[in-house]
Amino acid sequence: MLIEISPLWIVIVNCAGITAAHLGIGFWSMRRALAAFDPQTFPYRPADWENSGKVYRTFFRIHLWKIILPDGARWFDGFSKSKLRSTDPTYLRQFILETCRGEQSHWLQFLVILTFIAWTPFPASLAIISYAAISNVPCIMNLRQIRFRLQILLGKKSR
Repeated sequence: MLIEISPLWIVIVNCAGITAAHLGIGFWSMRRALAAFDPQTFPYRPADWENSGKVYRTFFRIHLWKIILPDGARWFDGFSKSKLRSTDPTYLRQFILETCRGEQSHWLQFLVILTFIAWTPFPASLAIISYAAISNVPCIMNLRQIRFRLQILLGKKSR
């Protein structure tokens, strides 16, 4: 623990701060222009081990649990990623960019929430680390596998 504060204040700061981190970063991300995102650049482009997103279906079995993940964009009047509404190439390109936006938001939330361990004593800091991972990593995985599938579909539509 790097910063010493009372247990009551740790609970208050963590509850308020983590909520603010989720909402603030989500709101900020929704206000960024789509031109700021390029699915062909790091960190959005696929890594070799992801096998064009197949690893998420075969190893992580994402198709069995992705339905329980919330789509936070709806909370900010954003682009819904819960269903594919069209196969029009313009729509698919926007959907791909929106997955980049969502992924960035979750990476930032994950990293910011991890800073809360600076004042949270062990073993409670493990709860913060676990929460940061559980609330963001599944969403990142889902957004990545959706993007890779959409890129394949867009490639087929372009031929």
